[in-house]
Amino acid sequence: MKVAGIATVLGDDIDTDIIFPGRYLAVLKREEQARHLFEPLGEALRQQVIAGGVIVAGWNFGCGSSREHAVTAMIGAGVRLVVAKSFSRIFFRNAVNNGLAVVMDAAIAGAIADGDAIEADLQAGAVTVASRPHRFAPLPAEVLAILMAGGLWAAKGLRAVEGTA
Repeated sequence: MKVAGIATVLGDDIDTDIIFPGRYLAVLKREEQARHLFEPLGEALRQQVIAGGVIVAGWNFGCGSSREHAVTAMIGAGVRLVVAKSFSRIFFRNAVNNGLAVVMDAAIAGAIADGDAIEADLQAGAVTVASRPHRFAPLPAEVLAILMAGGLWAAKGLRAVEGTA
């Protein structure tokens, strides 16, 4: 599974309230959720994320509440990959379950600058950052299978109910 895009770099401890504010939890369609993605950080950042499709973060990305909306809003905005030094455990699992590609590697995340072109091969454990190759431990086969299917629902041969997160 290969994903590519242009990086938007964020810092440490980006919590789910920053990713998707709690006051919008009644918004269930991913495309509508995308309108509120990173709202506390401003419209310019949201547009940069949408244009690039790759988020790069520091330590503890996705901390805070367990809301799945933080992931589904990213998917609705066209985010294809999140690279971070570390993830909140529940955010990481929500990303996989919804089919959002994730790479957790401190060295790689630290080597990426805002605007860098990124290409990741999740099966090979390889990331190219601005034409520089990097290696990471590939995700387990079971996790890759879920991501390649487009999320847990699809991996199980099911369809999510329309209008749900």
